[in-house]
Amino acid sequence: MTGGGCEDDRCLTCGDVAVEAQVVALLGDDLAMVDAGAGDEEVSVALVDVHVGDVVLVHAKEAIAVVRPADASSVGEPR
Repeated sequence: MTGGGCEDDRCLTCGDVAVEAQVVALLGDDLAMVDAGAGDEEVSVALVDVHVGDVVLVHAKEAIAVVRPADASSVGEPR
């Protein structure tokens, strides 16, 4: 999707797909900084139990699942 600050259809905020992103920092208050390949973004991790280094699926700035290593593709690719 474009417009509103989005650069492509893999935007963590308004994209229509879940995007894999790696957790780079836990911020407290159920928030984390993640890297989906286009720079770091802050997302909610209230629904999942994550650690720094985990790969999560993010949709609408919400981590919705932790991806097992065997299931992970290239970080930042749509699932």
